[in-house]
Amino acid sequence: MPDRLSALDASFLYLEDSTTPMHVGGVAVFRRPRSGFDYDRLVGLIEERLSLAPRYRRKVVPVPGRLARPVWVDDPDFDVTYHVRRSALPRPGSDQQLHDLVARLMSRPLDHARPLWEVYLVEGLARNRIAVVTKTHQAVVSGLGAPEIGQVILDVSATPRPPVESLWMPSPEPSGLQLVADAVAEAVQRPGEVVENARSAAMDTVATVRKVVGVFGGLASAVRTAANPAPGSPLNVRISPQRRFAVARARLDDFRAVRRAHGGTVNDGVLAVLSGALRTWLLSRGEIVTAGTTMRAMAPMSVRDDEAGVAAYFVDLPVGEPNPVVRLHHVSHAMRAHQESGQSVAAQTLVRFTGFAPPTLHALGARAASSFSRRLFNVVVTNVPGPQVPLYAAGARMIEMFPVVPLAKTQALSIGVTSYDGGVYFGLNADRDAMSDVDVLAAMVEESVEELMGTVSA
Repeated sequence: MPDRLSALDASFLYLEDSTTPMHVGGVAVFRRPRSGFDYDRLVGLIEERLSLAPRYRRKVVPVPGRLARPVWVDDPDFDVTYHVRRSALPRPGSDQQLHDLVARLMSRPLDHARPLWEVYLVEGLARNRIAVVTKTHQAVVSGLGAPEIGQVILDVSATPRPPVESLWMPSPEPSGLQLVADAVAEAVQRPGEVVENARSAAMDTVATVRKVVGVFGGLASAVRTAANPAPGSPLNVRISPQRRFAVARARLDDFRAVRRAHGGTVNDGVLAVLSGALRTWLLSRGEIVTAGTTMRAMAPMSVRDDEAGVAAYFVDLPVGEPNPVVRLHHVSHAMRAHQESGQSVAAQTLVRFTGFAPPTLHALGARAASSFSRRLFNVVVTNVPGPQVPLYAAGARMIEMFPVVPLAKTQALSIGVTSYDGGVYFGLNADRDAMSDVDVLAAMVEESVEELMGTVSA
């Protein structure tokens, strides 16, 4: 039987347009090793590990007449050098120049006639650094166990693990007639496929979600939120095809110190910091901010630092509150109320009822944002705990990692947050027209961290 796309994966391909490309990205910054790191080395590293991510050699082929969902087939003309590309900044390249390049790269949709991914080696960065920028369509990384190219090239040691011995030979590409015949055969053999799939998904949902919050509590939260639209915000506008990208940095120990001093969680501290930054940003724009002003975030996050369990919450950020500690307590109270009352949408609920299971919370946040009505939230915030040990690619140590979360329709800003090796890294992906000052907002994130840290006794 053909490897057919799931219903949701197919819908992301159909609904993608020039203003909302459906790829998730990452910007990894490396220190160039003494042994060097060039384009040929990156190509070789990716080529030898593609067997760990088989979909990266496969393309999407539609069924004539759309008699069934598209299928994954081996690309007989697969060329790794088409997907792995080289770019350079004028030396010495600045961080701002890198961010401008990332924005341009993320604005471009992927080529649907080929496997749906791209990797860019960016050379010329100041201070002996290089960057690797990844773009992967969400249809490619649709399963919790599906690896992403940025993952498979990384090692826990400067000495790369042994290459995986594999000889890849593409299977023959099916003809249009064969695709139609397969679709007809499936319809004849399984006329009740839609009903069966729905029943199976529902049963899986019950079994999975009982371990977290309970499926009915998760669905009830979505219904309650739908009945209470998000407040008006300059972040909810018609967006353009072009993007801006900015970053902010913090230390994980700072958020842990805030947790020890004021309670709550590291996630609460991140949301409180973003609340403060968004407050200052609104004021800088001359927006009216009162004591009761809020901004709703859809925030898929880990439930506990030591587990892989996750939940997606709708959280009203207290951007009207001037006191950073009070903002933190507001956020902590809201998150605690979600968890204690079951008023949360468990990530597994989203996975089953919207038909997807992405490998990272960043992809989960992007997909969930696209699945929900634009009336429900103002901004997406994905927070992914990462490894607290250094990682390497072909001997080059990764020193920073910034996520790039795609925008949903009428959403001018997405914020991805990743912790790695003691740092906390914020990637702000924004619409170019609506957010000409996204770099200002990024600076305000770092100022908000300092403000909150100023409340912690030495």
